[in-house]
Amino acid sequence: MALVITRFEYGGAYQNGFSLTIKFLVAKGVPGDAAEEVAQAAWTRGWERVSQLRKPEQLRTWVNSIALNLYRRALRHDRRMEPLLDMAGGRKMDLAAIDLATVLNACGPSDRLLLIHQLNGFTTKEMARRIGASEGAVRVRLTRARRTARSIGRAMVAA
Repeated sequence: MALVITRFEYGGAYQNGFSLTIKFLVAKGVPGDAAEEVAQAAWTRGWERVSQLRKPEQLRTWVNSIALNLYRRALRHDRRMEPLLDMAGGRKMDLAAIDLATVLNACGPSDRLLLIHQLNGFTTKEMARRIGASEGAVRVRLTRARRTARSIGRAMVAA
């Protein structure tokens, strides 16, 4: 039998817990204005999914967890969208100086083959079939090949 929280009980918990959720978020380093928005979103999300709550006495802790996760997700999303205005060390990267053919030629033959396959739009499954390896092996080797190509490109830019 599922324990159900009534609208009245949830409303009371909201009135008592909303400001505490804001304080919780601020204590975790969230700016005050963002903390209020996130707390509101968390309490709303909590009401939408109240049927998933297993222990009604843990409601405020549950909503605080939702709030922290919402904030972290938004923070990760915002970081991906940050413009790259300046480079470390004050150097400006000349994107034209990064020559793809030079980077590929500097890679080993197996790395070069995987990178060319990726550039041509092949999936890991297709690559695995072409080179006779498992998909997992292709993913690992492709990750290493990208890392190698990235370090070669950085060395070219720094030179």
